[in-house]
Amino acid sequence: MKKLSILSIVLMILASCTEPPKKIKSTTKKAEPKQKVVKKELLLEEPAFYLDEKTAIPFLFEYQQKNKENKVRISTTYGDIDLLLFDNTPYHRANFIYLTKLGYFNDTFFHRVVPDFVIQGGNSDHPKTWRKRRKIGRYLLPQDNDKGHKHDRGVISIPSSEEDNPHKLASPFEFFIVQQKGGAYHLDEDFTPFGKVINGMDVVDKICAQPIDGRENPIQNIKMKIKIID
Repeated sequence: MKKLSILSIVLMILASCTEPPKKIKSTTKKAEPKQKVVKKELLLEEPAFYLDEKTAIPFLFEYQQKNKENKVRISTTYGDIDLLLFDNTPYHRANFIYLTKLGYFNDTFFHRVVPDFVIQGGNSDHPKTWRKRRKIGRYLLPQDNDKGHKHDRGVISIPSSEEDNPHKLASPFEFFIVQQKGGAYHLDEDFTPFGKVINGMDVVDKICAQPIDGRENPIQNIKMKIKIID
C-alpha cells in the first residue's frame, strides 16, 4: 500500500511536468505592414514638388492664376465655418487653396485658443502633421497687409514664423481667425488678413469658449477638415 502510494505520487509529478505551460497573451495589436501605415498618412494629392524659399513664390504665382477658388469650409465637431478668401492677397489665397486640395489641414487641430481674441490652427506638433509638412516643403510667405483689409472680427489671417524673422514672413501651414468683438486692429501692421468668415461665426465663438490649459491649448482636441466649396 505504501509502495502504491509512492508510485502514485511519482506518476502525478510526471504528469504535471508534461502539461504545457500557460502562455501570456499579448494585448498589443499586431503592427500593420509598413506600406499600409504610410498610405494612411498620404495627402489627398501628391505635392507638385518640394517647395522651398526659391521655388515657393514662383509656384504660387502660377498656381493662383490657374486656381481661382476662393471659398472653403472648415468642418469641426462644433459645426462648419465658411470662409471667403480675398482675391487681392493672391499668394496667401493660393497657398491656402493648394494646402486644402492636398488635404494638409485634414485631421489637424485648432491647437491654440485665446478667449475673446483668436482661434489658431493648422500647425500642431503632431507627428502626422509634421510628416505632411516635411512632404510639402519648407518655405515662408511675404507680408501682404497693404491691401486695405483689417483684422475685423471673423477675419482669417496668417501668423509670422517663430524663426529668426525680422521681416515678419508668414508661416504657410497655419492660420488664425479673429474672434474678438470689435476686431484686433493692433495686428494689422504685422500680419496679413487674407479672408473672412461668411458663415459660422457662432462656431468660432463655441471653439473660443472651450476649456484650455496654461499654454492656451484646448483640453480636448478640436480636429478639423477643410474643403473647397462653391
